Amino acid sequence: MERHVLEQLLAGDDEVSVAALAALRCGATYHVWDTAYPAAQHAGVFAIRLRRMRLHGVEPLGLERMVRLLREHGQPMRGGMIDSVDQRWTFLFYFTEDGSALVACARLQRWVEQSPL
Repeated sequence: MERHVLEQLLAGDDEVSVAALAALRCGATYHVWDTAYPAAQHAGVFAIRLRRMRLHGVEPLGLERMVRLLREHGQPMRGGMIDSVDQRWTFLFYFTEDGSALVACARLQRWVEQSPL
């Protein structure tokens, strides 16, 4: 998927889409998967990850909403991720199977090793 197409699809008004679009426009790297997978498969995996993160006091931006939207979508979809230039954030996103519309997006903080100095 070309960058400008991804930018158009992320042009929503929710906080996560706005942040993902900003990261992309600042030169973030991204990858979109070619294969479509069942929405329920992704929803189940991320529901478990959300529970684990909350046990550790982490509340990822938009992940709860993403799980709900994936469950509601119910159709196969394609996904991808954006890694911010500063390597602090990873954005996960899911599109309809044909790549014509955004289904859901979430932002996760990346675990960056701290220098001992």
